[in-house]
Amino acid sequence: MTIHRRLYRLYRHCAIVTALAWLAGCASLPAANKDAAMFSQTRSTNHRDHDDLLTGGLGLAGLQSMLPPTFADPTHPSAEELRKRALWSNWRGIADLAPGGGYGSVYGSVAAVPGREFSALATLPGAKQPHRVLLQLPDQFDTHKRCVVVAPSSGSRGIYGAIAVAGAWALPRGCAVVYTDKGTGTDYFDVDAGQGIAEDGRVAGSDSALAFKPTPGTGTGVAFKHAHSQDNPEADWGRHVKQAAQYALATLNAQLPQQAPFTFANTRVIAVGISNGGGAVLRAAEDGEPWLAAVVSGEPNIWTDAHGGRNLYDYSTEGALLMPCALPQLGIPAMPGLEAKCAALAARGVLAGANFEAQQRDALTKLHAAGWTDAALRAGSISVGFDLWRAVAVGYASAYGHYAYDAHPCGYRYSAQNADLSLRASTAIERAAWWADASGIPPGAGVGIVDPKPLTDMGLTGLQCLRALSTGDSVAAQRVRQGIAQTRASAPRAGLPVVVIHGRSDGLVPQAFSSQPYVAMAKDAGRDVRYWQVDNAQHFDAFLALPQMAAAYLPLLPYMYTALDRVDAYLDGKAALPADAVIHTVPRMGKPLTAEHLAMPQ
Repeated sequence: MTIHRRLYRLYRHCAIVTALAWLAGCASLPAANKDAAMFSQTRSTNHRDHDDLLTGGLGLAGLQSMLPPTFADPTHPSAEELRKRALWSNWRGIADLAPGGGYGSVYGSVAAVPGREFSALATLPGAKQPHRVLLQLPDQFDTHKRCVVVAPSSGSRGIYGAIAVAGAWALPRGCAVVYTDKGTGTDYFDVDAGQGIAEDGRVAGSDSALAFKPTPGTGTGVAFKHAHSQDNPEADWGRHVKQAAQYALATLNAQLPQQAPFTFANTRVIAVGISNGGGAVLRAAEDGEPWLAAVVSGEPNIWTDAHGGRNLYDYSTEGALLMPCALPQLGIPAMPGLEAKCAALAARGVLAGANFEAQQRDALTKLHAAGWTDAALRAGSISVGFDLWRAVAVGYASAYGHYAYDAHPCGYRYSAQNADLSLRASTAIERAAWWADASGIPPGAGVGIVDPKPLTDMGLTGLQCLRALSTGDSVAAQRVRQGIAQTRASAPRAGLPVVVIHGRSDGLVPQAFSSQPYVAMAKDAGRDVRYWQVDNAQHFDAFLALPQMAAAYLPLLPYMYTALDRVDAYLDGKAALPADAVIHTVPRMGKPLTAEHLAMPQ
């Protein structure tokens, strides 16, 4: 045996022992101590027979059900029941599963993939709160290809928030998938009851090991990790993605010792995400170490201050104030009370115009001047209707400013509410379902935004305060903008294949403010970024279940899966990377989706 082979075997043995010691919580090795500080509360579960990794045994029919999986005891659901319901809610929050939408026939898979899950709480150096990581290891893991897909959650979703994006593509192909909630997620904390969410998703007291426990304060109501961790998680999304990949390799080393060591040098790691997850993988792409093989990013919330880029907080607070008054000019019916709201904005000097029609025109003119397209505005009406602009602005102001749950600069807080918006305590049933049902940022799942001013104000004082945090010079504004500055993106690592995909009608994260400036910046730096722009695609595939949405828009997920196919083939040496493309799709107009509608580039 040569000295090189002896050294390799010694290295391989040490890697296996270290990983096994880490998973067992062993404190006898220095490496295990280091990993134990990084990853805690590791747990594993099996998913076979009438359970599976992708759908928890629900299959397509179960995912399509309008009713979520039930709990035997609604106040004390089991960890297994919570997992199944979280899968159901996250699939339905991301994918268009409606009959005729094409999922499972034209594109995508809900194949029953048996395997195991390994999850832990991971902590970045210097962070106050952990983020969740979860590895799905299929029984048919391809030990020759050695593929790991790392996937941060979209939006502010919990740990299964990328299941329809990454799991559906990777698991049936024999790849492992590791997820991170990237410091956001559904780990809500009831301040009044002193209860939060344990690692297995169940409610536990504040004396337990929780996935999020806010800094003690004097407020009441509900706190949640994205807004109230005081870590500004968005600034570290790239690091969250890398740490999740490190967790995957350590787990593979422990679980597959005959194939170990698994390292970044011998394991293909592809990062994929949409929305906030799409921004997170692009931030991970900046890392100068060659641990990533490729990146696929869809509709990314990404910000560069070159080429007209605008940060999410800037345009969401602008949209919250101006968009409702502008939409009637695009033929979208006015919401109840809009005339009075626009008149109040005119009285406050936000809008010009002596009557409702003139105020509408001024709002639209201002939005056009700021870079909004009519296509983005029409799709942005979804965010108006669901109060998403305010939801984003309130939560992200706390996150960017590192504010505690009881210290919002504009006086907002969160609480359970009655139908008349009066405050109440959350119930045991609501708390028990938070981890599975919540989207990671209120309103929703029984938690609402408490406006600091009476309803007669129409919320305008609060909205103007939120806007001033982006445009003003107060101490609070400087604090929020400092947090925003920490989220600025830079170019990906030289030589890293990156594919960016964006719907040209995206109204929540308009491409003119996000992906277009990012791609231009990256190409200016000489980076290999390919860009697909998809006609008639907006931000929310899940809303295509609504007939009027399905008639006008097409899903973005098919393009994500195809881009992953082509990147994977490129890494195998079987094809070139996809070329830049403006994809001229064909709207369904109420018909079942076909490949012809998608017009996938060849």
